[in-house]
Amino acid sequence: MRHIELEKVVETVSSLCIEAAYELPEDVLGALKQAAQKESNPSAAKILNQLIENARIAKTEKIPLCQDTGLAVVFVEQGRDVAVKSPSGDSDATVLDAINAGVKQGYEKGYLRKSVVTDPLNTRKNTGSNTPAIIHLSIVPGDRLKLTVMAKGGGSENKCRFKMFGPTEEKKQIIDWVVDVVRAAGADACPPFVVGVGIGGDFELSCILSKKALCHNLQQISGDEFYAKLEEDLLERINALGLGPQGLGGDTTALAVLVETAPCHIASLPIAVNIECHSHRHKQTVI
Repeated sequence: MRHIELEKVVETVSSLCIEAAYELPEDVLGALKQAAQKESNPSAAKILNQLIENARIAKTEKIPLCQDTGLAVVFVEQGRDVAVKSPSGDSDATVLDAINAGVKQGYEKGYLRKSVVTDPLNTRKNTGSNTPAIIHLSIVPGDRLKLTVMAKGGGSENKCRFKMFGPTEEKKQIIDWVVDVVRAAGADACPPFVVGVGIGGDFELSCILSKKALCHNLQQISGDEFYAKLEEDLLERINALGLGPQGLGGDTTALAVLVETAPCHIASLPIAVNIECHSHRHKQTVI
């Protein structure tokens, strides 16, 4: 059994939170540059170039890409042969404790806005630490700990949707619904978008899949020919909306559509859409 000190996880998560807030991933930046070159609408191309410049300034001057520095969503793959322990040997310490401590530290050190409230409906008092984080933990073979931190803004998250389709629905109906979700999101979710689509599983898993899909590299094509074509068709239909950067018109409503799937019950077809704004902030590392 390999042991990782709890403080190592805390420090790693803290750094990932700050880096995600300051530095746009290279695949997203590359997609923006490619879109700016292809954009036929001069105003839209100007906006895309402004977004690219914003990313440069944020990275150079170490300031957040957006004032909404997001809810911390963390995907964790913990090898079955690795354990997290505190220096004192406290057996009660878990990787979840370390992640939340890291988020708290990162949002303090990085001067990032704290956006979490304790009670969702009544007092809505800010926790002051941007915790608790939303953590998705899975156990995998090996002795490594893989951490993916996403800073998910409220504007785009508010436009995410779920629908339980019947098992006999055809591809066209699915595409139509996803496109309608993006159309309804409009300028409020800060296009150009990255669109994650979760298909299968059940009610809750499809939503997790849609968010997990957002962690894919934007140039990563599905290994399944059917779903690769689905991603292509969805991107084409979404960009045909003409919503464009910041909702002001243009060819670039979305930079990518990414699909994640799972087996599901024979009587159901759950589908979720998770919309991400142009400031698609996520960082990943392996300990």
